[in-house]
Amino acid sequence: MSQPKTTDPVPEDKAAEEEQPRSPREIRLVMVGLVVTMLLAMLDNLIVGTAMPTIVGDLGGAEHLSWVVTAYTLATAASTPIWGKLGDMYGRKGTFLTSIVIFLVGSALSGLSQNMNELIGFRAVQGLGAGGLMVGVMSIMGALVPPRDRGKYQGMFAAVMALATIGGPLVGGFITDHLSWHWTFYINLPLGVVALAVVVVTLKLPKVRSTAKIDYAGAVLLTTGITSLVLITTWGGQQYPWGSKQILGLAALAAASLIAFCYVEQRVEEPMLPLSLFKNLNFTLVSIIGFVVGFVMFGSTVFLPLYQQIVQGASATNSGLLLMPMMFGMLVVSLVVGQAVTKTGKYRIYPIIGTLVMTAGMVLLSTMGTTTSSFTSACWMVVLGAGMGFLMQITMLVAQNSVELKDMGVASSTATLFRTIGGSFGVALFGALFNNRVADTMKEKLGEQAGAGGVKDPGQMSPAALRTLPENIQDAYHHAVSNGMHTVFLWGAGVAVIAIAAAVFLREVPLRGTGKGEKPAEASLEAAAV
Repeated sequence: MSQPKTTDPVPEDKAAEEEQPRSPREIRLVMVGLVVTMLLAMLDNLIVGTAMPTIVGDLGGAEHLSWVVTAYTLATAASTPIWGKLGDMYGRKGTFLTSIVIFLVGSALSGLSQNMNELIGFRAVQGLGAGGLMVGVMSIMGALVPPRDRGKYQGMFAAVMALATIGGPLVGGFITDHLSWHWTFYINLPLGVVALAVVVVTLKLPKVRSTAKIDYAGAVLLTTGITSLVLITTWGGQQYPWGSKQILGLAALAAASLIAFCYVEQRVEEPMLPLSLFKNLNFTLVSIIGFVVGFVMFGSTVFLPLYQQIVQGASATNSGLLLMPMMFGMLVVSLVVGQAVTKTGKYRIYPIIGTLVMTAGMVLLSTMGTTTSSFTSACWMVVLGAGMGFLMQITMLVAQNSVELKDMGVASSTATLFRTIGGSFGVALFGALFNNRVADTMKEKLGEQAGAGGVKDPGQMSPAALRTLPENIQDAYHHAVSNGMHTVFLWGAGVAVIAIAAAVFLREVPLRGTGKGEKPAEASLEAAAV
């Protein structure tokens, strides 16, 4: 159904039109494009990560290796809130298609790279597009399907996440071994073309164009603040000491930028991120929960395979399979919770249960030692995955239900941004805690011999390199890694308690249903406001 173009900001009747119930067939057709796009967004880093040793061997420039990932991450995080706002102002379909095209152009150029500097630049282009992929999927889903009915489909997104986590490294390894590293980028092209075609043909949304000026100052300040935070978590304790002038300077820049951003947002006609959204208690609380979920999830997925490979002797060849128990728990619980929310319309209890189970999972994982069996660790991973399964889709659901349709893009991008920033902080903090504990344990067990046999950077010892060392050093390192995991997950459990507190204070605001033209009831929104 083609809609006339308007030159006004999104009016109430357009918002109502967006929320008119769609037929199951129409939603299923659009979902094909959304699922493929989400798969694109999640697979990329996992596939590319597997191919990085080969890429470095071909292009050289190993000293710039970290920037291949950092450039993509920075561009993705910085552009996420901008894509959300542009979707609200100029229409979700157009901005979503634009982000896919930019991502595909970046993918093609990355595959054509002739040196490391080109690859880093093109990965940044790819990241700019990637910032709009997940936001576009979630905001379009929010526009097409009322929150009450969204549980029918959220299991599909959980399944995509599990598929990407498990299949990404497998696909990356296969492509690298049997084709060439260039195809780790080219593989995005056919998938992206399918997503583009399906979305163009099946997605029908009103064409909206706002006459309000784009908040350029807010965009620049927010981008500067996000970029500074990501660089702090990327470089801190790795490239530069935490107390170095570089890290402290970035911290000062982040603080100044975000304070200035808050000042600007209160004075512009169409703010990039309306701070009034945070007056809504539920929106603020699920943003906090999302940050903690990102913190726990990304930290866990980085360090669990390390423990399994070093201490338990698991093969690194199919590293994605190592996380299967956690993904299984997440997928099953997400499916059950989604159906329960659709059936009852109630959701408050699930974040409470989820944060408690997630915390319990972190505590259980902190008990792993050198003698812990693979079966036991898999069981604890299922518990952690189950906790995240209660939370992954519910946090987005509550965030979108807490705003009017005109702010759906901003709500989706903010929820995504908090989870991304949480993941960056989780990896950085867990990495610092892990490396320090490993180094301390090695010194305790080996004394001056701790640096012998090539054990100079304890957090980076590979399983293959470890097997070449004397038996006593291997045993000490096994204990050191176990102690490091204990510290990481115990601290993670402490952070997860914050999410429990936030979940307890959530309010049961009725989910918008399938009524024609139904909008968020003012009374409901005010009930959730501080």
